[in-house]
Amino acid sequence: MVKVEKIGKTVVKMWTTDFDEAAREQICNLASLPFVYHHIAIMPDCHGGKGMPIGGVLPTTNVVIPNAVGVDIGCGMCAVKTNIPAASLTARVLREVIMKGIRERIPVGQSHHGESQDEKYLPTGFDIDTLAVVKSQYPFIRFQVGTLGGGNHFIELQRDEDGWLWIMIHSGSRNLGKQVGDFYNNRAKELNAMYYSSVAPELLMPFLPMDTPEFTDYWNEMTYCVAFAKCNRQLMMERIQEVIADAVPGVEFEPMINIAHNYAAIENHFGSNCIVHRKGAVRARAGEVGIIPGSQGTCSYIVEGLGNPDSFMSSSHGAGRQMSRTQAIKTLNLEDEIRKMEDKGIVHNMSSQDDLDEAAGAYKDIDIVIALEADLVTVKTKLSPVAVVKG
Repeated sequence: MVKVEKIGKTVVKMWTTDFDEAAREQICNLASLPFVYHHIAIMPDCHGGKGMPIGGVLPTTNVVIPNAVGVDIGCGMCAVKTNIPAASLTARVLREVIMKGIRERIPVGQSHHGESQDEKYLPTGFDIDTLAVVKSQYPFIRFQVGTLGGGNHFIELQRDEDGWLWIMIHSGSRNLGKQVGDFYNNRAKELNAMYYSSVAPELLMPFLPMDTPEFTDYWNEMTYCVAFAKCNRQLMMERIQEVIADAVPGVEFEPMINIAHNYAAIENHFGSNCIVHRKGAVRARAGEVGIIPGSQGTCSYIVEGLGNPDSFMSSSHGAGRQMSRTQAIKTLNLEDEIRKMEDKGIVHNMSSQDDLDEAAGAYKDIDIVIALEADLVTVKTKLSPVAVVKG
């Protein structure tokens, strides 16, 4: 159920009031921006980010804000259903064959491939010479494509309510997105200072007007990053499928579901075009299939959008943090979090206190999040974790 609040002259529509003080302050800051279009939408997984809260949907008129997209541009989810009953995989096959094979083929954390990957795995249809940051990073991204990354990125094997095995991946544009995001955020700062922008620098929301070359450059590089992030997930999915096919001859895979949750797009809402920034939010047009994952060791959902105009046809992108990474590492109990997963029979790689940054206890209850957005999405499939590879 949406809650409506007016902050200054700006209407904010929220699907939760359960967020930290940093998020509350950032929502107020967003409401003060002079180019907000119509209203701001806040998803039920909202928590503090950099400049703009994660789980925020910000529509603007004629400007793009790099920090309202974030630095992991194109970060998102993909999922594939198989024809394997999850129960047919023994613990030995899961741990010693499939999970071991995944870790051998997919670098995690800060690691990357030892050899440059074939150019066919990168996005096509772009003129790299016109993309300054992408061009500078091009030699490096051929080592990064098909790698998981760290933080909250993960690979999971899951079972649906009918018992079928699924593969799910959460990952983004690796270091490329950060390089693009940081470069254009800094350029926006310079331009805003040059033209005496009314947007205070401390809001961390420098912007690029649509009629500037910098807007066009950022938009093109952002678009490449979104495409690269999809390619990254696609290559990982292909290699996971190869591992499973080696372990289970005759396995079949359905087409991949793919969604992004950090990007900006030009869309028409309430009768006019605007630039919709989704930072930790998923587009949820009527009938559109989406993925809303839980936290490590909890359920995830395949959903279908309801096209709610009040959310700019968006939904949450996950459970949403209730603890910072530092707080989770300091306060959660490693043995308790491991036991929660092992009691459910989940194969995992949690082993040290540092792994608690992404433990289930650091996140909101995904079932409550889903319930709060019943007017944004409808659940198609509930997925329970079988095995987890944490980034």
